[in-house]
Order: sequence, then C-alpha cells, then structure tokens
Amino acid sequence: MGTVVVPCISTPMKGLFKSKPRTPVELVHHLRHLLPFTAVNPDLRKSKRREKICELRKVILEMRTVLYGDERLEPAEEACVKLTQEFFKGDTCRMLIASLPDLDPGIRQDVTHVIANLLKQRVNGRSIASEYLECNTTLLTIMLPGCDDSELALAYGAILRECIRHQVAAKYILESDHIKIFFRYIQDPSFDIASDATSTFRELLTRHKSTVAEFLTKNYDWFFQEYKSLLESPNYISRRNAVKLLGTMLLDRSNTSVMVRYVSSLDNMRIFMNLLRDSNKTIQLEAFHVFKLFAANQRKPIEIVKVLVANRSKLIRFFSDFTFEKVDENFESDKAEVVKQIATLELKDQPSSTLKQCEEIAS
Repeated sequence: MGTVVVPCISTPMKGLFKSKPRTPVELVHHLRHLLPFTAVNPDLRKSKRREKICELRKVILEMRTVLYGDERLEPAEEACVKLTQEFFKGDTCRMLIASLPDLDPGIRQDVTHVIANLLKQRVNGRSIASEYLECNTTLLTIMLPGCDDSELALAYGAILRECIRHQVAAKYILESDHIKIFFRYIQDPSFDIASDATSTFRELLTRHKSTVAEFLTKNYDWFFQEYKSLLESPNYISRRNAVKLLGTMLLDRSNTSVMVRYVSSLDNMRIFMNLLRDSNKTIQLEAFHVFKLFAANQRKPIEIVKVLVANRSKLIRFFSDFTFEKVDENFESDKAEVVKQIATLELKDQPSSTLKQCEEIAS
C-alpha cells in the first residue's frame, strides 16, 4: 500500500468564493464517497487520487472542528450528536480505519483524533459507539495485527484504547487469542511499538474490573506463565512495566481470589525475591509492593514458610538497607510489617537438612 503525502495548494481565487460549510451529515456522506479513492488503484490517475485525498483531508479537518471547536467557537452539542449518529451508521468507521495505512502521517493523526472523539460521544445518554462495537467487534481485528507496525502502531493503539473504554470491546479482545499477541508486542525492539502495546495492555487489564477478574480466573495458568516472560525480560523497561502492572492487578479488590492464588506459589515468590535485588531502583520498589503480599498472606503454603524461615536473617538484613530517596508515606510502615511477618514466622520440627535446601531454593 502506498502512502501519499498530499500538498493541498489553495489558489487566491479559491479564497474569494467561500463555500457554505457542510452539515455534519453531509460531511460523513462526503467522507464515505472519498474513502474508496485512498487505496492505490492502477486504473485511477495519480493526480485524481491526490485530488481526492486532498478533499478527504479537508473533510477530516472540518469534522475535527465540529468535535473540538476552534479558536473562535466551542463545539456545538447538536452538531456533535448529528455527526456521531451519522458516522456510526453503515460502515464509515470501518472504512476509515481500514484506510489509515494509505494515508500520510499528518492526515492519519487527524483521523485518529476524530475517531477517538467520536468513540467518546454520548447521544441522549446512550453510547452510540458502544452499540456499534457490539455489532462490529471484528473491526478490532483490523487494528490488532497492525500494532506491530511502527508507522501505524500509534494510530491503531490510540483508537484501540478508546474502543477498550467500552466493555464490549475489552471483553472481545480478552476472550480472543488476540490477547496473546501483546506478550510479543510489549517486548518488540521498536520503542514505539513496545510502549504503545504496553499502554493498551494495561488498559485491557485495568479498565473493566469484573471482566478482568473473570478473564484472569478462567485463564490463570497460561496467562501468568506468559506473564513470567515479562517479569524476567532482559529489557528493563519491559520488566519495570510488568512489575508495576502486576502490582496494580493484584492489589485490586476485584482480583482478590487471583491474588491469593498468585501469592501462594513458591515459584512466583522466587521471581520477586530476585526482582528485589534488581539493578534498577524503580523495579526494586515496585517488586516490594508485590513481595509484601507474599509476606502478608496469612495462609502461606508450607514451602513458602520454609523458604522465608530459612532465609530469615538474610531477608531482615536486606530490608534494613532497603531504602529509597523518594517513597510514599506508607513505604516504611509496609516494610516494617514485612519484617515483622518474617521475624515471627514459626516452623516446628523441621530437620536442618530441609532448611538447608530452602536456602538453596531461594538463592
């Protein structure tokens, strides 16, 4: 697909006769007429295609003015309502999103802003976009594969995150195999792809509490096995983001049962004992907020108790030097509670050989 940069040149004569502004309905109709011209077509003259894309740019800018206003006027609610209603009729939204690869970055950015705004609009208290997405969830499959394209990732990612604000879209992605591609995108060598995928992944796993809790409960085994690759990623940004997001998920009350299961795993605790010693201070601090859940668990499995008891003195010494320049006011009290929990653990009638093995497991 060819990306065309269109120099839309206006002549002085054209400025003398200003046409009447199109209504919101007319704008959408004209947009729909122009979209087929964005694709490269050997039967269409290049000059003709440039002309049509130039018109499309103007239509998108007019739509953006309707939705965002300009330096002179605030957006009019009635115009926004009519534009939203007309835009989500038919297949205009799908056609516009499908055309993004054929547009130059400037137009693409304006299109992204227009679609993002329309996805937020409400009409008489109803979300037209949510109703549209419920009937057109496959629209999401156009954007998801394109999130690994450095040129398109920012546009698709921004639109996807606005879609995910609607529960029907988030649920569709979580329940499909598409959720698995994020583990690859997040570790992509391209910073733009990785950071944008991380933002979308976070939105998916934090926006709709009940949907996320249901997803994590049903998909616990494979999801946290995949998540382990993020926590142990050689890329410190991927590690840092993964640790922070996991802490957010586990500390959410909606995910209490998932949190209890997670902190009852010795393998998981070993990962965070290692992350506490990470070379990056931010990762250390975020890891602590997860590790404290292992210590606070009142129903620790015996294998976790054994490791904590066997390494008690090492852990207490470690936490005595575990300080940061800037932390929230609860950090010191949380750290003191972790030390208390470890110091008061009891393990009766365990042979010394067992404790020796636990030290080796933790190291």
